[in-house]
Amino acid sequence: MATEHSVFQAPDNPNCKIWRYMDFTKFVEMLQNQALFFSRADKLGDPFEGSYSKENVRLRPQFYREMFKKGTKKSSAKSLEKWSKITKLIPRWTYINCWYINEHESAAMWKLYSSSKEAIAIQSTYQKLFDCLPEKDFFVGKVNYIDYDKEWMPEGNTFYPFVHKRKSFEHEHELRAVHQNFQHEDDEIFLDLPNEKSGISVSVNLNQLIEKVFVAPETAEWFKNLVKGVLEKYVFDFEVKQSRLDESPVYYLDKRRTQDSIHQFKQVVLKIEK
Repeated sequence: MATEHSVFQAPDNPNCKIWRYMDFTKFVEMLQNQALFFSRADKLGDPFEGSYSKENVRLRPQFYREMFKKGTKKSSAKSLEKWSKITKLIPRWTYINCWYINEHESAAMWKLYSSSKEAIAIQSTYQKLFDCLPEKDFFVGKVNYIDYDKEWMPEGNTFYPFVHKRKSFEHEHELRAVHQNFQHEDDEIFLDLPNEKSGISVSVNLNQLIEKVFVAPETAEWFKNLVKGVLEKYVFDFEVKQSRLDESPVYYLDKRRTQDSIHQFKQVVLKIEK
């Protein structure tokens, strides 16, 4: 079970659905390792990962005025400069596993996170993810979307920049599991060391985590059967479903239902006229 933390905001409904979209190879890797992959924050593709807003930079002298009073302007400026250098290194040692919060699958997410039609979405819930993660130093929460030009981001904890993103990403409705692993010795932290890892694999109970597996829209039947076969190989029995985006559109109901609908409509009209 993950650890609760004041920085990490849980959804209002702990049983809300969450989705993770991936290509087939990553899906197989997840099954083989029985683990979730946490990418390094600085490898996620967003250069703003781990950064603060312009408003933070502008308001820091005022926010830290008590600290400035204790030292000279020169020492205070050096302290802020040192902190700035540290924050640039923190993403190197921060690992993130991303999910999409929504009761329904997303056409946009299929396009963004699957490189071909041979793609997978696993569906779980916030609570299941929280419960299956290791207890120590793993945290789960919603991403807050702010205007990095005008809005202040909370400070005082190294997690804050990793639960905030720019407004441009608001469509992602993201939930994040986050882990930080700073290199240290004798209580001294070494952030400037090289990190050869692109991420970490975290063992979880997939049977506890996954509710359903969906295959991408317009996927051939052979691929759905392949997914079922791979699950059998690794002794999982998750329900495999075709994306609901492939369902046929409805233009009319059958004759009996149509007659019932017309009758109900007439009754409503008569009540209104009375």
